[in-house]
Amino acid sequence: MNRSKTVVVGMSGGVDSSVTALLLKQQGYNVIGMFMKNWEEKHPDGSCRSAQDFEDVVQVCKQLEIPYYVVSFVEEYRDQVFAHFLEELKQGHTPNPDVLCNREIKFKLLYEKALSLGGEALATGHYCQIGADATLLKGTDPNKDQSYFLYAIPGAVLPRVLFPIGHLRKPEVRRIAKEAGLATSEKKDSTGICFIGKRDFKEFLGQYIAYQPGEFRRLNGEVIGQHDGMAFYTIGQRKGMAIGGAGEAWFVVGKDPARNIVYVEQGAEHPALYRNELIATELSWIHTPPPLPLRCTAKVRYRQPEQECIVETLTEGSVRVRFLKPQRAVTPRQSVVFYLQEQCLGGGMISDIL
Repeated sequence: MNRSKTVVVGMSGGVDSSVTALLLKQQGYNVIGMFMKNWEEKHPDGSCRSAQDFEDVVQVCKQLEIPYYVVSFVEEYRDQVFAHFLEELKQGHTPNPDVLCNREIKFKLLYEKALSLGGEALATGHYCQIGADATLLKGTDPNKDQSYFLYAIPGAVLPRVLFPIGHLRKPEVRRIAKEAGLATSEKKDSTGICFIGKRDFKEFLGQYIAYQPGEFRRLNGEVIGQHDGMAFYTIGQRKGMAIGGAGEAWFVVGKDPARNIVYVEQGAEHPALYRNELIATELSWIHTPPPLPLRCTAKVRYRQPEQECIVETLTEGSVRVRFLKPQRAVTPRQSVVFYLQEQCLGGGMISDIL
């Protein structure tokens, strides 16, 4: 038993973190719940998702008879995550705030707060696992594995991090929550970008960014329509362009931020959607950088199956990634994450596609 060991659980108000706290208590840990408030805004209907989530945390903590705290990182989140998100959009990129949130907020500020409260470890409801020598491993459930979003966290924190549900599949987590009668057992998973929620993406961002309409063009230069603002479109996107005409559906195949042009072509398998190589910068390795060249697997988006590739040194601080098979919809400023079998090695930001 672990009755002498105190673990702080980052609780979001969802079923995953609720079951995380439950399992740790069942294992004999001294569990403390901690709700992290990162966003403060009421929706048009007067509701506040953060307040609703906190109510669920309170209910679960009372059911488990564990203490709970609230910490506010609203200012830090705005400065270190949201401001970066907006700047990337202004430049016409497609950012991923979850990677920054994990690195700068959850596994830095929340981690430090957990230790300051006397916690010997921070536990979260991520679908990941910790391996030998504090390596980061994929979660057992291939549909929920979240190692893609954690590649940028420092490996030094992993000896004091727990992922209690990483070996479980989502249906099993739901079953455990239901059998225990947890208040969050039937709560739907949150999807999309956390601070936008179910609201219209364009409407939300219009509060912060003045978008400039521009042209939809084919790769041959033919203008076929007008877009509402480059940030609303990402490579591989099909919906939301309102381009009519005969033939197959239109897909975004490229963007030119300098000229405010979004390039589109017809057909889900158009050659312009595929790339064999990319360049990655802002590299982050969980532990010691591996010797290069390295043959491994990689993902260029969250739910993509891993793809065989060769990672080579390009310049100091950048690598060239050559895929054995062409990859669809490789997007600049998204992350490429590297794996050796079950182990997540790290990753970087896609700076260019070749």
